[in-house]
This record gives sequence, structure tokens and C-alpha cells, in this order.
Amino acid sequence: MAKKPGELGKNAIEINELLIENFASLQKTMANLAVKFNSLSDNIAKLLNLFEMSARSFAEKPLPDTQKDKEFLDKINILLDQNKTIAKGLTLMEEKMRERVVGSQTSFQENYQQSQSSIPQNREIKKLPRI
Repeated sequence: MAKKPGELGKNAIEINELLIENFASLQKTMANLAVKFNSLSDNIAKLLNLFEMSARSFAEKPLPDTQKDKEFLDKINILLDQNKTIAKGLTLMEEKMRERVVGSQTSFQENYQQSQSSIPQNREIKKLPRI
């Protein structure tokens, strides 16, 4: 069906009106977004200022070193050294076990190959006389 020229004009007008409404809505949203970005920027600036003030405060008044903290750190260092010693011992034990396992496997293979080579191949079986 062919549309009449008047109907095409109504659709075009409706489309234009919808486009104008969407454009106005988009402008309102963009304005709202710009206001929120300005607010976010101000809040970030305030937060950075707070961090600067706290950093200055810590620089002027360092935290006191307590004896308990030093003892705790010493104990942790001792534990780390013990863990290193244990790890070294375990790796040495693993290497020794690996050498034994690999050594026993190679000696088993060598013994098996030697025993196979000492058995004559294709030998005839002789019957023993009956008594």
C-alpha cells in the first residue's frame, strides 16, 4: 500500500518532536553529570588535602618504637632463619633420596641387562635319560 503524502509529513513531525525531546533530556542529563563531576572533584581535592595533613602529622611526630614491637620483629626474624634452615635440610634430604632411587633403578636395570645377556638365546633343551 502506498502512503499518502500527508501521512509521511505526520510521521516526520512526530520523529522530529521525539528527537527534540530526547535531545533536551540528554542536555539535562549532561548538565546533571557535569554538576556531579564538579562535586566529585571537590571531594577528591578535600581527601588529598586530608592525606597531606596526616602525612605532615606523621612526619612531625613519628610513632614511638616500643620494646614489644622490637621483640616481636626479632622473633619473626628468628622464625625466618629457622624456616630457611629447615628448607635447606629438606632439599638436601630430597636430593639424597633422589640419588638413591635413581641409583637403585640404574643398578637394577644394569643387573637385569647383565642377567639377560648371560642367558643363551635359542638354546636347545636336552632331555635327561630316565632312570
